[in-house]
Amino acid sequence: MQFQQLQYFVAVAETLHFTRAAETLHVAQPSLSQQIKALERELGAELFSRARGNIALTDAGEALLPLARRILADADTARLEVQELAQLRRGRVRLGATPSLCTGLLPDILRAFRDEYPGVQLIVEEGGSHDLVRELARGALDLALVVLPLPTPSPALTTVELLREDLVVVSAPDAPAPGRAGRSVRIADLQDEPLVMFRHGYDLRELTVAACRAAGFEPDFAVEGGEMDAVLGFVRAGLGVAVVPRMVAMRAGLGLRVTPLTRPGLHRTVALAHRSDVAPPRAARELQRMLTGHLS
Repeated sequence: MQFQQLQYFVAVAETLHFTRAAETLHVAQPSLSQQIKALERELGAELFSRARGNIALTDAGEALLPLARRILADADTARLEVQELAQLRRGRVRLGATPSLCTGLLPDILRAFRDEYPGVQLIVEEGGSHDLVRELARGALDLALVVLPLPTPSPALTTVELLREDLVVVSAPDAPAPGRAGRSVRIADLQDEPLVMFRHGYDLRELTVAACRAAGFEPDFAVEGGEMDAVLGFVRAGLGVAVVPRMVAMRAGLGLRVTPLTRPGLHRTVALAHRSDVAPPRAARELQRMLTGHLS
């Protein structure tokens, strides 16, 4: 059974005239008649009675008509759905990102994407790079913004570097400035500062602790275990200082003193990752284009 045969059948059923149905469909009447006969042979029943030149639906034709209309309608709906996805009027993007990137990088880009493609649903999942890599691998995410190097390198993922970002020290404005001169702070100076520290699994936690140990000391945690917003709030309250991305510090606004780290300082490399064996869907590829264009 072919869609074309069902289209011809419905046209004849609605006009009860082979010639008029052929004219409506812009096909030759003999071709239409042949397709109807082929459909009847396949179904093993006549669909039309043709007594004395009058066309009428048989019982089999009456039974098939609503089913044929539904099949054709579903096919048309499927065609429109695919066209809408292709033209980015609808769709879905599942994006993973570390919490610091959600705070500092994503808001402006997602707003621009939403303005251009309002019908595309955006789903954002926050997590550490390790968790995001696992979610990508099992197909739960289309794209993920991660910090390199990955905790567990995976050949099944493709990563594209987007930016290299400086880390800075944030502190409460009414607390003594960290470091000696106040214009910059060395990693070694953090030995004398209580740190507000992120939870385990946070990329910034591992990077900061590793830098302190490389400088010859174990960091002193005033409080630990928070997400980005909590860490910034604890710093504003004067509980200690924290090492955060410059982009986050600039976006956090008033209530924080921002002090750069003395050269060579600390940096992180942000990359966009997706599965190597599966091409991201069209909407995700468009978001990928916007991300790389915005940060290039």
